[in-house]
Amino acid sequence: MRELLRTGRATIELVQGDCLEVLPTLPEGSIDVVVTSPPYNLGIDYASYDDRQSREQYLEWTRRWTKAVARVLAPKGSFFLNVAGKPSDPWGPLEVAQVCRESFTLQNTIYWVKSIAVEVDEATLSVGHYKPINSRRYLNDCVELVLHLTHEGKVELDRLAIGVEYADKSNVTRWRSAGADRHCRGNAWFVPYSTIQSRDKDRPHPASYPPALAAQAIRLHGVERAQRTLDPFSGIGSTALACAELGVDHLGIELDALYHAEAVRRVRGVTSPSLFARR
Repeated sequence: MRELLRTGRATIELVQGDCLEVLPTLPEGSIDVVVTSPPYNLGIDYASYDDRQSREQYLEWTRRWTKAVARVLAPKGSFFLNVAGKPSDPWGPLEVAQVCRESFTLQNTIYWVKSIAVEVDEATLSVGHYKPINSRRYLNDCVELVLHLTHEGKVELDRLAIGVEYADKSNVTRWRSAGADRHCRGNAWFVPYSTIQSRDKDRPHPASYPPALAAQAIRLHGVERAQRTLDPFSGIGSTALACAELGVDHLGIELDALYHAEAVRRVRGVTSPSLFARR
């Protein structure tokens, strides 16, 4: 099943199917940016996919789809791969990274911070969302990895597109790189989930990421250079939503019919720019 949607300046193509069958049909080097989050093999209850493979099976499957992505990624393209483990099995993301090393260069390691507690003026400020862990051995898991993979590690980025203002404004005139009061955000990205009332109604997927995370990755690569983007594990369309509102053409591939239908519904609901899409 294939849906072709127009949202403002973007053409969003959503395909229901197996990415290992769809990716070989794409021209070589035809994708500028890939943003995705595959199943982590943590035993999550997806509607269709079996998330309980042996480690060997899972890594071999990872090898197959990452090589397929490498073929379609443009020479100066960026591949942002969100991957996570669990406290009792922390090696999973590192083993996935080693598989990716067969086809890509790791250019940047980004830490997606979902929740954080910081000391501010002698008070503790806790913001974001986390799932409490009932354990005396493990800490609550508040961070996931986003691996920025490229062919040769030489892709130039639009770092100030996601830059932040200087807290000390004297730096604006002190540093030549200060520009229009912006400096590099760095590789720790605080992107919390939006508050929802009902998982089944508002976010009917067991392992989605916020559209804002995908938007930030695409803006870092450079919106002007992102002619076509890809998410081979589209889920309920987080990357598609980001692309719709950034005005970037996108192809999303999703195995499950229910998640695919929800992605189509969500993209059709895009009518105006959101905060995460603003330059």
